[in-house]
Amino acid sequence: MAEFVLKYADSRGEIRQQVAEGSSEQEVRARFSDQGYLVYSVRSRDSAAPLAGVRLRRRQRLNLEKFLIFNQQFVTLIRAGLPILKALDLLAERLTDARLGRHVRSVRDEVKNGALLSDAFRRQGVFPPIYVTSVLAGEKSGSLAEVIDRYIAYQKLTLAVKKKLLVSLLYPAVLLVLVCCLVVFLVTYVVPNFALLYSTMAAELPALTRYLIAIGTTARSYVYFFLGGLAAAAAAFRLWSRRDSAQHTLDRLKLRAPVLGRIWIMYQVGQFARVLSTLLVGGIPLVQALETASDSMSSSLIRKSLEKTKRMVREGQPMSAAVRSTGVFPGLSIDMIEVGESTGALPSMLNSVAEFYEEDVTIRMTAVLSLIEPAIMVFMGLFVAFVLVALYLPIFSLADSLR
Repeated sequence: MAEFVLKYADSRGEIRQQVAEGSSEQEVRARFSDQGYLVYSVRSRDSAAPLAGVRLRRRQRLNLEKFLIFNQQFVTLIRAGLPILKALDLLAERLTDARLGRHVRSVRDEVKNGALLSDAFRRQGVFPPIYVTSVLAGEKSGSLAEVIDRYIAYQKLTLAVKKKLLVSLLYPAVLLVLVCCLVVFLVTYVVPNFALLYSTMAAELPALTRYLIAIGTTARSYVYFFLGGLAAAAAAFRLWSRRDSAQHTLDRLKLRAPVLGRIWIMYQVGQFARVLSTLLVGGIPLVQALETASDSMSSSLIRKSLEKTKRMVREGQPMSAAVRSTGVFPGLSIDMIEVGESTGALPSMLNSVAEFYEEDVTIRMTAVLSLIEPAIMVFMGLFVAFVLVALYLPIFSLADSLR
């Protein structure tokens, strides 16, 4: 008999993991399902160590827009009456994204060998946890097409919010890059050339001009060292930021940032509410939905907060009380969750939380950016004016002396 690592939820909704003996993964899964357990995954004990890196590999990014198209085609084929394996066969060879095509072919091969569709997706380590859990719920309830439809609707809304934010950030980012390039050009090229001109003149330069020329000539001499140091600092910061402790520290700093910290936490809460609402509507138990929602979040701070929330909910505490104890979630979101629990409409209330915060983030970002853009333009104008005055001041002084 082979040994398998089994992860399941018991009758109280608690997530458990144990080693079980059986002749195959399917036999172990069927045995525990017949006992009333909700089985999440079954894998060979020998392969458990390699699969421990699934959480890390999940950080590899799929093209979510192409993955959305794949799911739209997949659910259309299923509704047309094609078996899952045939639908995967048709789609696997027609995907334009090479990475997605490779993983879909692996899913097809595992399903062909008898694996469950949700297990096959999970083993790839790159598909979103919410998608894998939704597929599992669809298999259990026999409504796979409806579950994937709900995931498609969720993904469309999420991509729309992200695109709206990216578009609003694009112009200020381009403007900031152009201003930086202008500053570097003036300081490292224009100012040193004026310094050569003034070095041939036997005239006393104003203090403002001397300071600017000193800065420009020094910057020109050390510009490559500065760029190299900047690149090294950026690389070191990127390596440091990959650590869990560093991510938690950075999230704390983001949360405390004036104005932007409020926008950041509202965006994270909106994403969490959207994921949890989608899972609950799909029939996922609350504890498992919280676990999947936690894995889906990009913020280390939110994930740690949800770990505490999940533990308290498993112990029988209301979700609103568990969320309030974290001290991270805004008060309005907690009040709305409490109302949803008391009325038995938690999924729809979470959906309202997501819509409210996503709209609020868009409004606040628009207001902040409307102030940042003029500030950048004013800074650029003042800096250019300062450079021009400092460089041409000696010429005006020389003209006055000639008179």
